[in-house]
Amino acid sequence: MDATAVLEDGFDRVRGVVHDVLDGVSADELHGRVDEGSNPIAWLIWHMTRVQDDHIADAAGMEQVWLAQGWRDAFGLSLPAADTGFGHTPDEVAAVRVDSAGKLAGYYDATHAQTLEYLRGLDPAALDEVLDASWEPPVTLGARLVSVVAEDLQHVGQAACVRGLLRRR
Repeated sequence: MDATAVLEDGFDRVRGVVHDVLDGVSADELHGRVDEGSNPIAWLIWHMTRVQDDHIADAAGMEQVWLAQGWRDAFGLSLPAADTGFGHTPDEVAAVRVDSAGKLAGYYDATHAQTLEYLRGLDPAALDEVLDASWEPPVTLGARLVSVVAEDLQHVGQAACVRGLLRRR
């Protein structure tokens, strides 16, 4: 298995957990918070998908799914087009409202499909290309892709935890 196949497997595993978290989740659960400072499922899945969409599109030289496929309009959020959720205040987190888990899953799946399309056409040697030399060590394409998988796993795990805690109430 080459490195791009390993990355594809990582992103596929994230997709499975995203669907597990969103399966049967209610609108109240999507936006429920464990406490007033915590992030709800809707924001966590939206944010991780926005970051993946942003980073993959940038690396691939493609347009973000968020814009190209009309997801920004479908969500109708009052956030700037480039917003990925980094640095959101509690009020901005609360403003990420989604009318259904299906819409979140749809946007995630569209982003996942673009990610796989990119990975399947990627020469594994490209993973060593430096994207940002201002860091020590410099950030390579491989490091960036692994960081996206890591962030995805962190946030989808948080979403699973929030779902479990909300259902225990």
